[in-house]
Amino acid sequence: MTTDDLIRQERSNLIKRRAQEVGFDFCGISRAEFLEQEAPRLEKWLALNHHGQMSYMANHFDMRLDPGKLVEGARSVISVLLNYYPAKTLPESRDDIKISKYAYGKDYHFVLKEKLQALMEAISAEIGEVNGRIFVDSAPVMDKVWAARSGLGWVGRHSNLLNRDMGSFFFIGEIICDLDLAHDGPVKDYCGTCTKCLDACPTDAIIEPYVVDGSKCVSYYTIELKEAIPEEARGKFENWIFGCDICQDVCPWNRFAKPNTTSAFSLSTGLEEFTKRDWEEITEEVFAELFRKSPLKRTKYAGLKRNIEFIKP
Repeated sequence: MTTDDLIRQERSNLIKRRAQEVGFDFCGISRAEFLEQEAPRLEKWLALNHHGQMSYMANHFDMRLDPGKLVEGARSVISVLLNYYPAKTLPESRDDIKISKYAYGKDYHFVLKEKLQALMEAISAEIGEVNGRIFVDSAPVMDKVWAARSGLGWVGRHSNLLNRDMGSFFFIGEIICDLDLAHDGPVKDYCGTCTKCLDACPTDAIIEPYVVDGSKCVSYYTIELKEAIPEEARGKFENWIFGCDICQDVCPWNRFAKPNTTSAFSLSTGLEEFTKRDWEEITEEVFAELFRKSPLKRTKYAGLKRNIEFIKP
């Protein structure tokens, strides 16, 4: 190993230690390069309109594939995972109104950005001036692809990143920077012959292994879609009114999911005490107060009421 190789490895090891210290569960590093294999897949996915009304997915096609167009001189992508699996879940029986577990606590954008900023500051303080940017769903970055390239897991049949140690209940963030670092390699796909996620999807959004028609996903209908939900989806939501965890809940790898240690993701008292009747009778004032710092703000009060009405028998 050359002196340069040793320096790259030492820097990478340092970054991973600092990532753990600021609270991330996993950190991996990949080479910042054009995503040649993903380009035709993304082009086909968009051409088939699998993004529905998520027009932002079609914007900045080249940027989405080339980190050098986001950060000048980019050489490395530092990917991090932050566990959000809750210590206590809301009731999820057949009759309960359900929301995705990622929405139990504070909006993850704020939490991840704060931790990534702390990591960036630690890197700059110990390695020197770095040209880099932080990303948490804030720009056209294929976060699951970069996380997989850096060895943090593999993209499963449901299109979520799977980690052998803790499953898939993670938020993903990145720092794209000009540092020359030692890069990690991808891990193999451990889905095997399992098709539980495909079999369980109530709207058949997973149209084939590793391909999700986003425009048919319950999460899309309840969060991204701004107009009336198509009638053909009625009766298929299984009482999910914000997001959907079905494909993750049935995944065998999530038997390894562990409760998160981030207090900001804790289930709020107000939400924990919410009954089905409370959901059905929620007022705009209660919505504004209870979900002030929550991901549920994204659907807005009118959208949430639409979703609640749609699941009624």
